[in-house]
Amino acid sequence: MNQPALPRRRFVQTTLAGSLLASPALTQAQDPEPPQDSPREVRLEYLKPHQIEAAMNACPVLFQPLGTIEWHGLQNVVGVDALKAHHLCLQAAQQGGGLVAPPLYGGVGGLNEAHTFVIEPEDNIHSILLRFWLERLCGEAVRQGFKAVIILTGHYGAAQQIVVRETAVRMSQSLAVPVLGTPEYILALDEDYLGDHAAWGETSLMMHLEPDTVDLSLLGEEPHKGVFGRDPKRFASKDDGQRLAQTIIKRLAALAAQMPQWDGATLHRFIQAESALVDRQIQLAGEEGKPWAAWRHIGDGVLKDYAQCLVERRFEAIVDMAKTL
Repeated sequence: MNQPALPRRRFVQTTLAGSLLASPALTQAQDPEPPQDSPREVRLEYLKPHQIEAAMNACPVLFQPLGTIEWHGLQNVVGVDALKAHHLCLQAAQQGGGLVAPPLYGGVGGLNEAHTFVIEPEDNIHSILLRFWLERLCGEAVRQGFKAVIILTGHYGAAQQIVVRETAVRMSQSLAVPVLGTPEYILALDEDYLGDHAAWGETSLMMHLEPDTVDLSLLGEEPHKGVFGRDPKRFASKDDGQRLAQTIIKRLAALAAQMPQWDGATLHRFIQAESALVDRQIQLAGEEGKPWAAWRHIGDGVLKDYAQCLVERRFEAIVDMAKTL
């Protein structure tokens, strides 16, 4: 089901007519019900305590979008990574339940291009700032009563991906709640989205999620500066963006609905699967001296079924997949 695109800024709140607002009964009410066709507000920072409590009673999952400020070609805004992750989390929470924390605009690495904020060095899997921040976030989420955390990174240099997944595994172990840390593209590998930078995939997603932020007319002919992947000018489309977004959102929503219900045995199997994946990534990065070594077979389809296995809790299959990286 296609969800309406969410605005970047604060939602416009629908109010009752002025004459009705003068009624004492209505002024004492906590909040009017939103119109039936309005998306449910799931942004944590815009909710009052009673709204947070109601949402957590229904589905105690916290989504955390990650991104950075980075060059994404002449056609895209520099906040692409966090913006797309935030939109995907918002729509997944509206479909499957949960709340969405404000996106973090900072991570590991970034292109050596203009208007890029490199918070920690590229290809440094021994992150200090991001790792510690995620640890504190997960700890606070559990202290607040959340029973699961989904960390979705729209920025996915090799080191960023490893740090996010490795931290999520450790937090799942130490907090005894499921924490998933993943880039968004891995949830749509079976849609031939292998992850790119400002190319067909990311540009298509933004054409669907925030069309007013993309201007393909600003691109000349290939090669495009700081664009890695299929030529967005020739191949990017709103329809492709919608298809990718729907796949990712559907799977995130399914995970949000089920993760808080996992028993101890299921949590243990989930941790084994995610640990096998990230351990293999770290091993390959060390053996070959470069973090991207862990992605050498992604294009061959070795993780193509990862997302479906994750949703269907076929964790042992993920362990087997990790051996093929």
